[in-house]
Amino acid sequence: MRIVGIDPGLEVTGYAVLDSADGNVSIVDAGIIKTNRRWELAKRLVVLSKELGELLAEHEPEVMAVEELYSHYRFPRTSILMGHARGVILEAAGKLDVKVMAYAATRVKKSITGNGRASKEQVQRAVKAECKLRKTPRPADVADALAIGLCCAKELEKGALTGLVVKG
Repeated sequence: MRIVGIDPGLEVTGYAVLDSADGNVSIVDAGIIKTNRRWELAKRLVVLSKELGELLAEHEPEVMAVEELYSHYRFPRTSILMGHARGVILEAAGKLDVKVMAYAATRVKKSITGNGRASKEQVQRAVKAECKLRKTPRPADVADALAIGLCCAKELEKGALTGLVVKG
């Protein structure tokens, strides 16, 4: 099954395309979609939508695993801006009929490191080890996208998406 993991962001969105079969996961593609913070919001969202749409069309995933929106009471504006980016991401999946699974950051961290409060560095090291990578995935947005995709792959192995129709 092809999974795309997404770490949503307005300035930097991390993505990871994974193939999962019989308990084995392989990385097909991973990277970031970047926008310029000086651009107006509408332009940033258009760029994110276009680039993510192209990525999804190229790799044809069955499932998109995306981090849930987290809101901190001291930074409400950040949550609102993140909501815009996440909305564009979900729309891109919807346009191509890709099933979306959302995960809280603590759930992803627990799945990958065993600790729901793990640091960014701990997540990066765990992803490096689990994917048998020679280098630590950077930037952290890529490691987070890989972790989100890996979390989804583990749930798929457990049968968490009963009734999911696989394309092809």
